[in-house]
Amino acid sequence: MYLKKKAKAIILIFISLLILVVPVDVKAAPELPDNYNKNEVNIDAKAAIAIDSKTGQLLYGKNINKQLPIASMTKLVTVYLTLKAIDQNKINWDTKVTPTQQIFAVASNREYSNVPLRMKHTYTIRQLYQATLIESANGAAMMLAQAVSGSQVAFVKQMRQQLNKWGIKSDQIYTTCGLPNKSVGNDGYPDADKNAENMLSAKEMAIIGQHLIQDFPEVLKTTNIAKMNFIDQKMAIPMSNFNWMLKGMPQYRKRFKIDGLKTGTTDAAGACFIATARHQGGRIITVIMGAKHLTNTDPARFIQTGKLLDYVYQNYQPLVFQRNEVIIGHTNVEVHNGEARQINIGMKNKSLIWVPQNGPKFKVGLKAKVVEAPIKEGQRINYYYFKAGKNKIISLQQPNGLLLPAQALQSTNKVNFLIRFWRWLFGG
Repeated sequence: MYLKKKAKAIILIFISLLILVVPVDVKAAPELPDNYNKNEVNIDAKAAIAIDSKTGQLLYGKNINKQLPIASMTKLVTVYLTLKAIDQNKINWDTKVTPTQQIFAVASNREYSNVPLRMKHTYTIRQLYQATLIESANGAAMMLAQAVSGSQVAFVKQMRQQLNKWGIKSDQIYTTCGLPNKSVGNDGYPDADKNAENMLSAKEMAIIGQHLIQDFPEVLKTTNIAKMNFIDQKMAIPMSNFNWMLKGMPQYRKRFKIDGLKTGTTDAAGACFIATARHQGGRIITVIMGAKHLTNTDPARFIQTGKLLDYVYQNYQPLVFQRNEVIIGHTNVEVHNGEARQINIGMKNKSLIWVPQNGPKFKVGLKAKVVEAPIKEGQRINYYYFKAGKNKIISLQQPNGLLLPAQALQSTNKVNFLIRFWRWLFGG
């Protein structure tokens, strides 16, 4: 028994030494390039990005990983968590909220975008939600946060948690409305610099836009409103959307079909704008950060958004795949240990890919050459990848190459051990 224990101990020591000395090849998670087709169009802003709203396919990028102030684009996270709280029955559209003294102070500051809120007056979640998205009202956004989490700091922590779930580093989120930390007074984030501002990258803002549109598409019914009245008891206060690319606004252009999402402006951020637009059966999201803001009437962010959308519209065409569609050249795949040596495959979900025009040849491939039995009809068994020439088409979530699932269009059982052994011996 003693010898057995000693031998066991020696083996454990030997294994430990191997673990210490044998090098482990750990590959870092791939990063999206900072720039993508940057030289194809000159965007006059610190950072910019264009993606497909569903797949996250990257269509254009300039400094997309650079951390920059996001100003009132922050409010999209506040709105997301508000809609999530409504969906979870924590609050409802008719829940009434009364402003705190600090929120009243912010809402009364004429230097900030606001609708005037009054002490002891109550406002519904619906009113505050509309004011947040249309008028970019800072006090209204803070009241939504108060209703959901009980305090500004608690809500900021919830914002950070949500962003972390989406793979976004969120330790530079300080306020629920996008104002600098000092501007919200006693509601500022504790132990943070008074001048601290919410910071994210263009890529991360695009991810936020993706999740908001996918999880709560009804938000577009509000972001598409150009003008509306905010009703405070018997008083009607006109609201005007800061998104000047909506119909009825000064930068509207019919060809763009923009229906959201949110502007943002501070001295540090400059002029920012995350936009979304329907186009040829798909939906595009663009982000412009750090555009010029010489005056309050400077349309620079909208001009740059228009340039970016024109580039996308002129240089990409949608290729729509229907569910179960068989792709020529990849109609089947080899099956290992299956009764059937090959099975037919097709696209698992209806999907859209933006194909570059007037460039390298577009190609479709299969990730795996062989799949393992048994297989059931409808089972996801492979992935399609896509290339423009030698370059893989990439997405925000898949920087190594955008993949769309392929499913089996028929079933096959796994052969028994004897047949597998026979095939191993003699092939065939």
